[in-house]
Amino acid sequence: MEQRADVVIVGAGHNGLAAAILLARKNLRVLVLEEKPTLGGATKTEFPFSRAPKLGISTGAYLLGLIPPELVAKLGVDLPMKRRDPHYFLPTRDNRSLLFGSDTASMRRQITEFFSEADGNANVALNEELSAMRDDIAPTWLEEPLSLEQTAERYVRPALRKAFVDLCRGPVSDYLDRFGFRSDLIKAMYAVTDGFSGLSGGYDSPGTGMNFLIHNMCRLPGADGTWMVVEGGMGTVSQRLAAKARAEGAVIREGVKVASIEVTDGAVSGVLLEDGSRIATKVVVSNADPYRTRGLVGKDRLPVALSQRLDEVQRPGTTMKVNMALRKLPTFTCLPEDRGQYGATIHLLPDEHEVLASLRKAHADAMAGRLPEFPSMEWYIHTAVDGSLRDAEGRHNAALFVQWVPYELEGGRSWDDALPGYVKQLLSICDRFAPGTSDLVEDTFALSPKGIERHFGITYGHIHHVDNSYGFDERMPYRFGVPGLYLASAGAHPAGAVIGAAGHNAAAAVIKDLG
Repeated sequence: MEQRADVVIVGAGHNGLAAAILLARKNLRVLVLEEKPTLGGATKTEFPFSRAPKLGISTGAYLLGLIPPELVAKLGVDLPMKRRDPHYFLPTRDNRSLLFGSDTASMRRQITEFFSEADGNANVALNEELSAMRDDIAPTWLEEPLSLEQTAERYVRPALRKAFVDLCRGPVSDYLDRFGFRSDLIKAMYAVTDGFSGLSGGYDSPGTGMNFLIHNMCRLPGADGTWMVVEGGMGTVSQRLAAKARAEGAVIREGVKVASIEVTDGAVSGVLLEDGSRIATKVVVSNADPYRTRGLVGKDRLPVALSQRLDEVQRPGTTMKVNMALRKLPTFTCLPEDRGQYGATIHLLPDEHEVLASLRKAHADAMAGRLPEFPSMEWYIHTAVDGSLRDAEGRHNAALFVQWVPYELEGGRSWDDALPGYVKQLLSICDRFAPGTSDLVEDTFALSPKGIERHFGITYGHIHHVDNSYGFDERMPYRFGVPGLYLASAGAHPAGAVIGAAGHNAAAAVIKDLG
């Protein structure tokens, strides 16, 4: 018998699962098809270490911060989150360090002592303005996007409209300079944390300000603007969403690959599977990235303007993730005793006198196909906060989140050949701040941009599908060019990250169109 569904969702990432919950709740027959043997897309917990097979880690997405609390409530899922307090650690190679969390007075005192009183004042002003912008534009994430200027006019308080538009259009360097920071190191610290993640742009690139704003949109209860660790790893998010979708009546099938999306008389009529079978449907919601979605439906089926727009915004991934199994926690030269720094985001930056020049060179090298000597890098050890993923031997998981590496290496060199040596180089940077770290690493599971592409099925290994320099109506539309075809992935509004809003908004478009 021919299979039928009211809605077929291609891909069981977190956005697709969010859409499945909302659509199944409307008594639609929802079928979710996931090509991988496990659901979750890049939001999953895995056990990738051959030398530590019982040690779990979030291999792709690693923190939860940007999902709107209103959406969590609407979906009806309970996500067990752990706040990192302190959440920010900046070690140096001497005896100085920054370590701060919920204690804002301590944060200001440390920044003033570490840098200057002017930097302390600038830090307060920066965070106050970001908090105001965050509150103003929060409703826009669960709505159809307007243009940037329309968003400013409708949602942003008048005093901040120009600053908002300038931030979203410009480089993060211009925005940080507005506040009068004197230290290059603190500017680099903020730029690396929120401006560069998943982006091909550098310190002076227009659009890094948009990425910076997006990464400051954390509104989770109790988070106070910080990103949180999910107990059991990020796979818990996908598993909880999948359980809720099934409870609402959706059917989820894993290990089933969609070969193409069928179009008849100009509208969606079904999906064809790799095994040759067909599922009839008039609605397909794609959780795949927009480029894979175009491939599934056929480039010639999409409007020329949409296909051209896809080509205009396409960028190769520039992100690398080095997942690690550690025998024990490292020891930092500047802070040997455990004061909570292991659970924080650990920022590894060059010395102050060279930090901005180093960031600019790293970006230029990556854009030219060269592996940077000292890329933008953050270090995480989540088992210091969530011990549930440690193995019986007490090993810790850890990861280096590395920004600005090339998708294609110069000279035709392959990533498979370059990867082992480059991982050693990155670990040698850790050794500068915590001597002996390399010796603590029992195993690695490293993903270059091409590795991300292979492992998670994301075109060009771009973790946000479309650079977060493009925001609001500049991202890909939910109604994806063919009647009955909808996009629910990170390439759509509001941004790439574990947000769920694209799934919510695509589902809202389906419900509206079905009446």
